[in-house]
Amino acid sequence: MQAVETVIEARWVIPVRPRGSVLEHHAVAIERGRIIAVLPIAQARAQYEPSRRVVLDRHALLPGLVNAHCHGAMSLLRGVGDDLPLARWLQERIWPLERAIVSPSFVYDGTRLAAVEMVRAGITCCNDMYFFPAEAAQGLRSLGLRAVVGILTIDFPSRYASDADDYLRQGLAARDALAADPMILFTIAPHAPYTVTDETFERIATLAEELDLPVHMHVHETEEEVERSLRVHGARPLERLDRLGLVTERLIAVHATQLLDAEIDLLARRGASVAHCPASNLKLASGIAPVVKLLDAGVGVAIGTDGAASNNRLDVLGETWLAALLAKGISHDATAVPAWQALECATLGGAKALGLAARIGSIEVGKEADLTALDLSAIENQPCYDVISQILHCAGRENVTHVWVAGTPVLLDRIVTHAENPNIADEVLRAAAPWHNQVRQRLRQAHTATTT
Repeated sequence: MQAVETVIEARWVIPVRPRGSVLEHHAVAIERGRIIAVLPIAQARAQYEPSRRVVLDRHALLPGLVNAHCHGAMSLLRGVGDDLPLARWLQERIWPLERAIVSPSFVYDGTRLAAVEMVRAGITCCNDMYFFPAEAAQGLRSLGLRAVVGILTIDFPSRYASDADDYLRQGLAARDALAADPMILFTIAPHAPYTVTDETFERIATLAEELDLPVHMHVHETEEEVERSLRVHGARPLERLDRLGLVTERLIAVHATQLLDAEIDLLARRGASVAHCPASNLKLASGIAPVVKLLDAGVGVAIGTDGAASNNRLDVLGETWLAALLAKGISHDATAVPAWQALECATLGGAKALGLAARIGSIEVGKEADLTALDLSAIENQPCYDVISQILHCAGRENVTHVWVAGTPVLLDRIVTHAENPNIADEVLRAAAPWHNQVRQRLRQAHTATTT
């Protein structure tokens, strides 16, 4: 018998590749953080002697969910701007609060709060965009998550940086400082076409090519954004970005609710991806991404939550369910985006967008063991005829019981786990509490100022 670190036995294994496949009564063997075998349970027991055997006889085991777009630290601003459109949400609530209180400790504490929520929701990888990227990366890693962090760039000053050059300088310094951790990767993250100049975009295009980094950006989020671009630049945002050399296979276009057919074709021809954030887009009344057209054209679609200030849940499984239903409703086609395809967007789709498809996103030999298990035994999940449809349309984040990142458990029996700090979730909550008081005080001051 071969000694291995971990064998996970599950009622169902959903490998994602081949598409739509389901393996019943199978096991996944893990050694040094990688999957070394996927095989029937009886065969695994005959072949492997694990240091840790996990029996999940009521569970579905699937690849870890990938959150393709998030502002983790904004968990500390959850609910502060509800029922406002995007422009007012930013200008009246978010930007004033950020100018007043954002700091390295705010980002670290807020991102850790987000990380606990994401771990409990079965998310193993987060693509984050916010100020102080080093603190965001450390916050995600402190809970064991795989972190992809944006080198944020905006052409106006903040508490983090003074101008575009300063944003890039600090972000690149953070990348250099964290280069030794293989679980931390970076993107270049210009905020949006309406907050970044042509000159800065040209520098970003050059840096992305030189450093081989994805470009993570809000694009075509609202009709107002598109109209403004036509007024100011004489072109729609994607046309402008293409002219500046940014519509390539590196582009992760977040939201993308306002797309013409020609723009969908452009994204497909260039190999770009879209990070679809349906709940945030609906809540801000921004629009709905044309997911069926994107997928039919061959554009990679991933699933993001956006930040908790605009969603207000960091729940990729819930987003995926909503994305599938919206796709059916908008297209008037009940066959559109079947459950297996929606789940692929939430796993392998996110991995592809981030350049991580060779490492994560499916349960295959050689890949890193980012895995999520859902208990499907509860009465609301019975009976179960099609397990993938059951995961999408019946199950939820409350059914997530176990999560592994590169073979390391970060959630066991619904309890967030940490080798060095067994009380880490309680510690995160305690650290978040003072920020709640600060934000509430600022909101009261703003309300008083507008009513006197």
